[in-house]
Order: sequence, then structure tokens, then C-alpha cells
Amino acid sequence: MTAPAVLVEDLHVAYGKTWALDGVDLTAAAGTTLGVLGHNGAGKTTLIRTLATLVRPTVGRVQIEGLDVAAADQVRRRIGVTGQYAGLDEFLTARENLELIGRLTGLRRTARARADALIDRLGLQEYASRRVGELSGGSRRRVDLAASLVGSPSVLFLDEPTTGLDPLARAGLWNVVDELTDAGTTVALTTQYLEEADRLADHIVVLRRGRVAARGTPAELKRIVGGKVLSATIPAGQLAALPFIPDTDPRVDGDHLRVSVTVDDAPAATALVADLHRGGIEVTDLDVTSPSLDDVFTHLAHTPGAHR
Repeated sequence: MTAPAVLVEDLHVAYGKTWALDGVDLTAAAGTTLGVLGHNGAGKTTLIRTLATLVRPTVGRVQIEGLDVAAADQVRRRIGVTGQYAGLDEFLTARENLELIGRLTGLRRTARARADALIDRLGLQEYASRRVGELSGGSRRRVDLAASLVGSPSVLFLDEPTTGLDPLARAGLWNVVDELTDAGTTVALTTQYLEEADRLADHIVVLRRGRVAARGTPAELKRIVGGKVLSATIPAGQLAALPFIPDTDPRVDGDHLRVSVTVDDAPAATALVADLHRGGIEVTDLDVTSPSLDDVFTHLAHTPGAHR
């Protein structure tokens, strides 16, 4: 059988007496996108840094395309990394940055041609001759992504690549990730945008306090929550009269509250709507939807233990 592009077994990483990662297991098949979710401090960046050979495992096994990350030089020839902050020289142009990185990675006389090819591929022509320090945040992130592709990596690690970008720039990066995986590149990305994970990831791992709280495809994770989510806006004074206990703390909107509850299926949601009517609850707005990854996050935050 072909080895997975990314393999992590019983990974522990300690910073002093604190376990940043505490027994993480995961795999990613070649040509797929692995999404890593979690709140701040969950261990996402530590995981990416470990996979990228920047942090040594305290305990456990980590392999990239069958190579142990302890063989850092060999692994680094196969990977690309885009961190949370652009690692570019602000006084060089976008093209000069890409060419410099190409020369540092051993491309020599072909470095300029590789830089030009990436500029064309990522639509960076209008920024190519401008100094990176003059570019907007979104444009810098696109150049940073291009920099991580100079060495034609077969595995690409993206740590919150679209944080701070406007929706148009974010969608542009999503398209690039799609193109990369279609061409056979394996992508592992961390993100706080649940819509992003839902859109890109073939498989998702949710971290909480350094451990895996849940894993699966986006559809599988949504099934953890339940069949349907009913949300209603009601007068604040009628909270105690509700025929259910809300899943989350009610959100206050003036004199009204926004409450939500998860039910098994559509018939159960219909019955609950009838209960609201019979109970005299003044519903001013009502939605019945399928669970989202936001609902999964909320569920995991309010549920002890883990869905492994």
C-alpha cells in the first residue's frame, strides 16, 4: 500500500511543563486537503511547525511521504510552508523575492523562469515589479504562497493562510488550493474560518487543548451534532417558557433573544415549532437548517470528552 503523505502517531510536544500536543494521531492521503481546526491555543500552529520540521516531537512518530521528520533536510526538499506571517523581504519586489528563494533552494539559472511561472500561475503580474512592503495584506499573502511553491513541493502546509484577507482575496486563495490538490499536491491547512474548512477540506481534525476532539469529513462531523438546527428570535421575557433548553447562551438583540437547539430530524423540528405555537411563544424569526461546522464547534465546546 502507498504510504500516506502525512502520518502522525501519538504525537506529544512539550514546551516546558506544558503539553502543546498531547497524543495526536492523524493521516492525510496524497492529493487531498487536511483541515486542522481549533480555538487559539489548541495546538494548530505547533502541529504545522512539527510537520514542517521546525519543532522536534517530544514523543511520537511523524512522517512526510514515508520520511521521518528527524531527516529534516530530506523532508524540506518535499514540502512548502506558508506561516501566519509573510516571510518576505519588504525591500525587494515580488519577483525578486521569488527569484531569491529559488536561488537559495538550488534552482540557480532557472530561478528567474520559476519566479515568472509562479507569477503567471497565481495572477501576480500587476504586483511583480512592486516592492513587497508596498503591497496590501491580501497581495502579500498571495506572494507568500507563491514563495512556498518555488520548490514545487509535493506537500504544502498552510497556517491560517487567509487570516485578515477580504472575501475576494480569500476566494482567490481557495481556488489556488483547489488547483494544487487537483495536480496531486497534498495540502494541510489550519484555519479559524469554518466556512473555509467546509469548502476545502477532504478530512478535518478538530484540536482541543492539544488533543483530537473530533475527526472526519465535513459531512461526518456535522452528523455529530444531529439532524437539524432550529433557531428562533423570541422576547427576552419568554425564555423560561421555552419547551426546550437552548444549546448555547441566548444572544441578546435589544429586547429579544436568539436561541437555538439541535433536534434529530425534520419531523422533530416541525413538532418543536408546533410546541412553540401552542406555548404562546412570540416568535419573530425562525430558521430550520442543517448543522454547519460552526454548530460542530459549539457542540464540542459544550460537550465533555472527545469524538475520536
